[in-house]
Amino acid sequence: MFPERFIQHIKFEKRYSPHTVSAYQSDLDQFISYLNNPDHEDPPPAPTITHPSEVTHHLIRNWMVELMNQKLTARSINRKIATLRKYFKFLLQEGIITSNPASKINTPKIPKNLPVVVEDIKLTQMLDENEVFSHDFKGQRDKLVIETLFGTGIRLSELIGIKESDINIYEGTVKVLGKRNKQRIIPVNNELRILMTQYLELKKNQNFDNNSITLVVTNKGADAYPKLIYLIVQKYLSYISTQNKKSPHVLRHTFATSLLNRGADLNAIKELLGHANLSATQIYTHNSVERLKSIYKQAHPKA
Repeated sequence: MFPERFIQHIKFEKRYSPHTVSAYQSDLDQFISYLNNPDHEDPPPAPTITHPSEVTHHLIRNWMVELMNQKLTARSINRKIATLRKYFKFLLQEGIITSNPASKINTPKIPKNLPVVVEDIKLTQMLDENEVFSHDFKGQRDKLVIETLFGTGIRLSELIGIKESDINIYEGTVKVLGKRNKQRIIPVNNELRILMTQYLELKKNQNFDNNSITLVVTNKGADAYPKLIYLIVQKYLSYISTQNKKSPHVLRHTFATSLLNRGADLNAIKELLGHANLSATQIYTHNSVERLKSIYKQAHPKA
C-alpha cells in the first residue's frame, strides 16, 4: 500500500507537524487494517488488498459506513476521508495508481456548533485576584498558561512549542510556530509581558537539572506536554464555569469572541489566530450575533 512513502513525504518534504503526521499515520493504519481484516460482517467482508490500485470508492464508502456505525463524529470521519484523498493523490502523482478512488466520496455534513466560550469578565477577574494562583513556581506557571492562552489565542501545540528565545519582552511580542510550520508574531499585552518576565526569573531560580529552553515546563523542569496543559486549564476554568467543555481551545475561542465583540476587524483576528482562510474565522461572528440577539430581547420593548 506504500503508506511509508507517503508519511515520509508529508514529514520531510511537506514538513507537517509531528501531531499532523501522527494523525495521518493513524488514519492510514486504521484503513489498511480494515481492508485486510476478513472478519467484517456489516458491511460485507473486505478482501485482502495487496496494491493501492485495488482500492475502489466502494471499499472506502463501506469503511465510512463502518465508522458511522462506530458512532464516530462527522468531523472525525471527514478528517479520515481527507487523509485518504491526500494519500491517493500522492500515489497518483507518483504514478503508482491511475485514479483517486477517494475523490468520489461524499462525506457527511458537519453540524455547525457555536464555539464554546467562557465569560471574559469572569476570566479577567480570576486572573486579577491574588488568591487564586499561588506565588510559587507552580502557581505562576499555571497563571502564565491561562494568561497566554487567553491573551494571545494560540493553540495548545503552539503554547508548548514556545521557547524562551521566541519572547521579545521589550517589543511585547511572542513568535509561535503554527500549522504547517507557519510562523507568526503575536502582540502580548502589558500584564502578560510583566508576568512572563517574572516567570522567567522564577524559572531560572529553580535550578532545574535539564535547564530547558522551553517556556512552559513541568514542576521538575521538563518540557510541558498536552495533558499537563489540559489539567491546568480544566482546574482553573472550573472556578468560573460549570460547562462541560473546559479545554485550551475554549480560551482560544474566548480570545477571538472577545476581540470581535469589542469591534476588532475579522481579518485582524484571522491573522492573530493563524487561520489559513477567513471562513474559519467567520464562525465567531455567530457568537456575536447571538449576543446581539440576547441584548435586543432584553432591551427592546417589541422583542
